[in-house]
Amino acid sequence: MPEEGAILPLEVRGLGLAFGPRPALKEVTFALGPRGLTVVLGANGAGKSLLLRILHGLLPPGRGEIRWNGRPPGPAVWRRQAMVFQSPVLLRRSVAANIAFALAARGLPRAERRRRLAAALEGCGLDGLARRPARRLSGGEQQRVALARALALEPELLLLDEPTASLDPAATRAIESLLLRARDAGTRIVLVTHDVAQARRLAEEVIFLHAGRVIEQAPAAAFFAAPRSAAARAYIEGRLPA
Repeated sequence: MPEEGAILPLEVRGLGLAFGPRPALKEVTFALGPRGLTVVLGANGAGKSLLLRILHGLLPPGRGEIRWNGRPPGPAVWRRQAMVFQSPVLLRRSVAANIAFALAARGLPRAERRRRLAAALEGCGLDGLARRPARRLSGGEQQRVALARALALEPELLLLDEPTASLDPAATRAIESLLLRARDAGTRIVLVTHDVAQARRLAEEVIFLHAGRVIEQAPAAAFFAAPRSAAARAYIEGRLPA
């Protein structure tokens, strides 16, 4: 049984979103269980980032139904999740102050904020950078700050939108290592990426979007061994899906 207040499992049925006459998401239907790491794949414009923004409450869907452990979306749901973007959104403050600000915004007691801040800095290898201005760090370091801030909130669900797209291989591997540790600690992760090699390394499950629709959801091993759709086969072979 899910813990009291848990937001997972998630069920999405018939989700749609349009900008003017052009549909961006069409009849999107899928489900997420309470554990694991799901990678969302698809070509540019498939609707991956829009889907994450809807799940995180940043965009209202045009139609469809979303049920978080049987409940509709709302503030109580969004407080139990966190999101990391491709370009880190950091305050003009130190690394520690960026994390502390997010914890204070959640209204946590001072002692709990101190505990979580120390754990986030240590867990993400940021102890030596705690007093440095966050915006003066390298791209990989900034993304680690953004991830540490998200994990400090102890989210049930962590959403990530192309978090390593602009990073070099070493910084990418550092972020991937942190994600695997978070997954192993019980955080449910949904990662949007365009990097098929990264998806192969990390995914336990794949959701494949094409032209605004979910056309496959499968265990990662099955998806990469034998994708059911022509579009997915083209994508993982590096060809442009029709």
